Amino acid sequence: MKIQRVLVTGGAGYIGTHTCIELIAAGYDVICADNFNNSSPVAMERVERITGTAIPVHRMDFCNLDEVRALFREEAIDAAIHFAGHKAVGESVQKPLMYYENNLLSLINLCRAMGPGRAKNIVFSSSATVYGLSDRLPLTEETPTSAYNPYGRTKLYIEEILKDLHTAEPDWNMSILRYFNPVGAHPSGLIGEDPADIPNNLMPYIAQVAVGRLEKLSIYGDDYDTPDGTGVRDFIHVVDLARGHVAALRKLEAEPGYTVHNLGTGKGCSVLELVRAFERVNNVTIPYEITARRPGDVAANYASTDKARNELGWQATHTIEDMVRDTWNWQSKNPQGYRDADG
Repeated sequence: MKIQRVLVTGGAGYIGTHTCIELIAAGYDVICADNFNNSSPVAMERVERITGTAIPVHRMDFCNLDEVRALFREEAIDAAIHFAGHKAVGESVQKPLMYYENNLLSLINLCRAMGPGRAKNIVFSSSATVYGLSDRLPLTEETPTSAYNPYGRTKLYIEEILKDLHTAEPDWNMSILRYFNPVGAHPSGLIGEDPADIPNNLMPYIAQVAVGRLEKLSIYGDDYDTPDGTGVRDFIHVVDLARGHVAALRKLEAEPGYTVHNLGTGKGCSVLELVRAFERVNNVTIPYEITARRPGDVAANYASTDKARNELGWQATHTIEDMVRDTWNWQSKNPQGYRDADG
């Protein structure tokens, strides 16, 4: 089976843009679809600048089946990488129906449009949140799943939907990629993470404190059973993550079926270690305060990456120093993200 033309849903987002670049570098033809609710057209202009390649961009909503079917009538598509979906844990707790409707319906509509007579190859953007509050470390693909918030449950339910679809129709090929903590930015500084509101994730919060958009960082708890008392997570550079999607596509080409792989580094880094690395590498100061633990946070969380290395031939190569350097390169060149860009 040969995959050439790849649809990237949510392709203008943080992970989507970096994945478009790596797909083009690997020789694939890319089609981007995005509703731009939480992304910017400027990001796609910059992807084209980095790659020197014109990318068809469709502004559309995957919750609208007619729009999705129209896209598949217009474009010849061999595979889809599905990023389109809401992604903020806190917001999902406040607006669960919005998350269930958007995340599940967009995936179902994509599968319907990829139905009979079409190539049925999907790489799905899942998450380590499907492991819930497990304290069995490292987390392997066989660790029991049990999501504890609506966002995580949408990821888990979609995994089950895709597994059921593959069981019913074995000509579907599915690659499930469970991300750990994506950080960093493209080394050009042209694209990076640009949250629409106050960041939900640690690294963009640190970067916005460093650039002066936010006053200080809140560290939730310093009394965990970890080396410095702060939570430990598996941070992975977004470029490594993007390359994992290329490896997943190649795996589907060589060995069709249903697969699940963790994408992480296999190494834990504490919150304070990340803050200190950011300060040291970039010669900036990050004011912070220690506050109470957040409900649901675990002391430590990091991946086993053996399966991805053995089956996909993929492993992360960027260090924590690379991650903080590239984050600051992006944020310092784009203090307001894409909002103050001239395109």
